[in-house]
Parts: sequence; C-alpha cells; structure tokens
Amino acid sequence: MRIESSVTAVSWVPLDCVEGGQRLAFHIGAAQYDDPPPDQLDDLPSLLAAGRVRLANQLRAFVEVSDGVIVASGQSGQGHVGAPRGAADAAQVGFAAVPLPDLRPDPETGDGWVRFGQTAGGLLSVGMPYRGGPDGSPRLAAPAAWTTLALTIHADGTSRQELAGASPFPRHWVYDHQGRLIATSGVVDFTGWQADAWDPFTPWGGRDAPVRATAVETALERELSQVMLGSSPHWMRLRTGATLVAQGDPGNELYLLFDGLLAVEIDGRTVTELGPGAVVGEVALLDGGRRTATLRAVTPCRVAAVPGGRIDRAALAELARTRGWPGPGAGGGRA
Repeated sequence: MRIESSVTAVSWVPLDCVEGGQRLAFHIGAAQYDDPPPDQLDDLPSLLAAGRVRLANQLRAFVEVSDGVIVASGQSGQGHVGAPRGAADAAQVGFAAVPLPDLRPDPETGDGWVRFGQTAGGLLSVGMPYRGGPDGSPRLAAPAAWTTLALTIHADGTSRQELAGASPFPRHWVYDHQGRLIATSGVVDFTGWQADAWDPFTPWGGRDAPVRATAVETALERELSQVMLGSSPHWMRLRTGATLVAQGDPGNELYLLFDGLLAVEIDGRTVTELGPGAVVGEVALLDGGRRTATLRAVTPCRVAAVPGGRIDRAALAELARTRGWPGPGAGGGRA
C-alpha cells in the first residue's frame, strides 16, 4: 500500500513589517507589502504567478507499506519563487527573489515511520543592501529567506507536518496535505534578518534558525481583526518581558496581536501562548472591566488597540465562549 502526504510553506511580507531606511521603498511604491495568503491553499501556481507570495517550499513524500512494515519510501517537491510585484507606476520596477538550491537531507527512519526534510528559499529583493564582493568591489545582494519543512509519514497512514526552521523574515504560513492552514511563524524580525541572514549564517552555510510556530487564529478573530484595523487603532510595541495588561487591572480596550508571542498568565501561571492574529482582552469588556489574566510579551510584539465600544458586543461574547480557558476560580476567556 502506498501512503502519500505533503506539506507546503509560503512566505509573504506583512503590512508595515519593514524597518529602518528600507521602509522608504514601500512608502514611495517601489516595493509592496503582501496581502495574507488564503486560508485554504488550492492553487499555489496562481499565487506565485500573481506575486501573492514571495517564496514557497513544497515537500511531497510517500511510503510503501507491506504487512504493516514500511518497505520503501521517496520524496519530491521543490522550492518556488514568486513573480515580481508589478507597480502601479510603469516607471517603477518590481524585483523577483533569486532562488537558492533546495536542500534535502537523507530521510530519518524509525519503527513504523519515515521523516523527510527539505529547505527551500532565496535572496529576497526587500532591502537590497550593498555588500562587498570577494575582491572588495561593491555588489548588490540581499539576505536569504527560507523555510525548513519536516514531514513524518507513519505506516498506519497518519502524517505530521512541521515548520522545523525558518528565516526570521518574512512571515511563513504552513499548509497540510489537504491545503489547510495549520501553523504560522510567530515573529517577524526584519532588523535581525537583515543583519544575520547572510552566509555562513543560513542553511546553505550549515546553520538553520529556530522558529516559533503558533496555532492559526479562528475565523471570528480574523473578522474582528479587519474591523479593528479599520477603526484607526492605537499601535503599541512591547519589549520582551513587558506586560500588556495585568490581571485584576481595569480595562476598556481590545487588542490585536499583529506580530510576536504573548504569554497568558493566570494567578502567576502561564496557561498558553498566543501568536499573530490573536484578539485578546474581550473578557474585561464583558465582565465588569477587570482583566482576568496577565498578558506578557514572550518576544518583541506589535499590538493594535481599539476602545471596546467600537466592537460589537455579541461578537465579543462569542469570542469569549469559543476560545475560553479556565480562569481564576471559574469562567474563562482572554483577559
């Protein structure tokens, strides 16, 4: 019996995530941010052709099973580079990424499973800083962006998809064999990427970068995030370890975590971590205006805040009901 599976990662540049002098190219229209990819990945070639994603990494693999034992296996798939983004002004130029060779380590095998891996990426056109060539002459280059995927297929027909490593920029979304969005990278660090994502500090130089993958936000959170972003939010930046809200404090704002990771602490104990797209703070807006949890930055974070009165109360109640966790005493919700 042949068992097939796959995992796909797409990389894209979220709104306002570029820092420093490179922001100018985006302000004048010489470079563009990307709209989020779809929740369901049904047509990767079309997304690439339209420039909707900068890079993609698609790993496919199979195992042959006889009498419950894996007797053969193999993998395919490859990295892809998206088309240059066209500018509204014909005088402006779009730049495509430069692909780098795919890396495929030998599969790992165990009792009833095989784990495949693949790294794919390229040199992104974002930034385009000058670096010295081997002879000291200037040359135009860019840091590398990549994803490292792992796919484990078991003899019982199940499989597991993982984002095993990735560059800290841009954002990376991961899809399973059915094209469902299953995980996202939690942090976008343009400054760190621009400084460090050069050989030998890349997979092509022998070094990968760890990545914090987070769960996908709910459909309701996505709806609320669009309302919040359209309501002239107040933007906040948090350093690692900083507190967004403290348990017991009064609160009248709703928050959208735009980038980074937040720890949710109840009575001094971390109960979960939240990633980009999470909407938090609804419980205080519903139940007396007191925060039921502390929200602390695990990484540098960017947060949008809007007054709770701008958000539909029924939507807040549904958010608290569908995604709550045990709070102090009884109840649930997120701060």
